[in-house]
Amino acid sequence: MNKTEFNIRLYLSGVMESWTDRIDSTNQLTPQRFIFNAMTELFNSLSDDDLELIRLRYVERMTLSELSSRYLLNERTIRNHTNPTIKQVKDIIQQATEQSQHAREVD
Repeated sequence: MNKTEFNIRLYLSGVMESWTDRIDSTNQLTPQRFIFNAMTELFNSLSDDDLELIRLRYVERMTLSELSSRYLLNERTIRNHTNPTIKQVKDIIQQATEQSQHAREVD
């Protein structure tokens, strides 16, 4: 499981929120809090259908072929609905990683 899939699964299962709350007992924007806040904003902006496709693909681990059969859509259409969100999740994780590395360098 890669970092993107791991973070999506943590977020959609509700585990990320509880972990973030335990890690972040201060009001500072930790990398964990940054990821959680950015993913909340991202997932709240999705349509219910797109969010369901992401959930089925990354939490239920359905293949594109299975999703295609289930929703009577071609795989390309499913990718067009999910790939932009996945790219944004990757960018969020990358940004948090860079901020964390920069903070360590400053300390």
